[in-house]
Amino acid sequence: MSQLNEERAREYWRRNITLVIKLLLIWSVVSFGCGIVFVDALNEIRLGGYKLGFWFAQQGSIYVFVALIFYYARKMAALDREFGVDDE
Repeated sequence: MSQLNEERAREYWRRNITLVIKLLLIWSVVSFGCGIVFVDALNEIRLGGYKLGFWFAQQGSIYVFVALIFYYARKMAALDREFGVDDE
């Protein structure tokens, strides 16, 4: 493998891992932070008749997780196209 290809491969994986770390950080803040740590403050707000802290603990973190999956898939498709490793 040439030096240029190795550099491009390192850059591809660096950007991939950076994206994964950012998304995991968002997911952990939403699931752990909103569902456990900040639950008392969030429970002062109601969403559809339910306390917001309870909602995040039961459903909100799941919705955020699914949204992050779709975001990751879209960003990785763009990254794959940029580096020429897409399936098409």
